[in-house]
Amino acid sequence: MSQEKVNKYKQEKANRKQILKKQKRNRMITRIAGTIVCLAIVGWIGFSAYDSTTKKIAASQTEVDLSALQNYLSGISTEEELPEEDADSAEEDKDAEES
Repeated sequence: MSQEKVNKYKQEKANRKQILKKQKRNRMITRIAGTIVCLAIVGWIGFSAYDSTTKKIAASQTEVDLSALQNYLSGISTEEELPEEDADSAEEDKDAEES
């Protein structure tokens, strides 16, 4: 039994460089695959957030009918029309102010 262990140790020692290269390669592949998966997840989350915000902006546009307000404003003159009695007294007030 101890001879088997000695032979196994000698074989591992002889192939140690190849075993270490294989382990390093496997670690590198694992890191690269993990990085790609993380980037894909972050990209997916970013795209989903961007997509949801642009849909909300487009959905918030509304049309307003201002024709009633335009009709009301066009009916109002810049100078208010005064009744005849008030118009005469307003003219007298203007003449008094000018003098």
